[in-house]
Amino acid sequence: MIQKNVFNFGTKPITMLQTSTFQFIKDLKANNTKEWFDANRKVYQRAKDDFLAQVQVLINGLESFDPEIALAKLDPKKCIFRINRDTRFSTDKSPYKTNMGAWFSAGAKGLQRGGYYLHLEDGGCFLAGGIYMPEAEALKKIRQEIHYNFKDLQAILEEKSFQTLFAKSFDTEMKLKKAPQGYKEDNPAIEYLKLKSFTVSHPFAEEKLGESGFDAFATEVFKSMYPLIKFLNQSLD
Repeated sequence: MIQKNVFNFGTKPITMLQTSTFQFIKDLKANNTKEWFDANRKVYQRAKDDFLAQVQVLINGLESFDPEIALAKLDPKKCIFRINRDTRFSTDKSPYKTNMGAWFSAGAKGLQRGGYYLHLEDGGCFLAGGIYMPEAEALKKIRQEIHYNFKDLQAILEEKSFQTLFAKSFDTEMKLKKAPQGYKEDNPAIEYLKLKSFTVSHPFAEEKLGESGFDAFATEVFKSMYPLIKFLNQSLD
């Protein structure tokens, strides 16, 4: 396994993603073929091991403030997404994803539970959180929670550090044009009730990955998301 860059400041180890890992992501983007990947499989494995080490450190950070994550005892191998693309229903037949991603949630990947996300891609690194496109029953529960406790949601979205980190309260591409069934247009929370997805994101420059403070930075961004994650998850409990 590749040696991870680890520095000790006081009692807390700080990890830095190796530059070779992000270089692999860039190279794969320029050479997205099975032949190239097979020839560079060992390079991929080293990059994957390095990414897994970073994911474990972020799990440790999440456990420090999110009790659900702490109780879940997440396995970093189950948090990361596979590199192979499902091309069955896509016109793009490129065999591999050109990013590395990890999902941190007590509900694991694919389940209806709010969580946190790390995305590494050439020209598009970001930290995100929330619930993406919940299924009908979960969406109904979230809307009900927003309707009943809109003031609580407002307080979360208007908190200063939250507004500083997340330029938009929610990513609003997925949104109804009219009020959902059971709600009226004059509802104070109508713009949030129309949403079909509840996520926020914070982009960052790839250079930040090589800084010794990246882990602390990512943990603080995730921590700012926590009140929103808690609000969404309590609607599903």
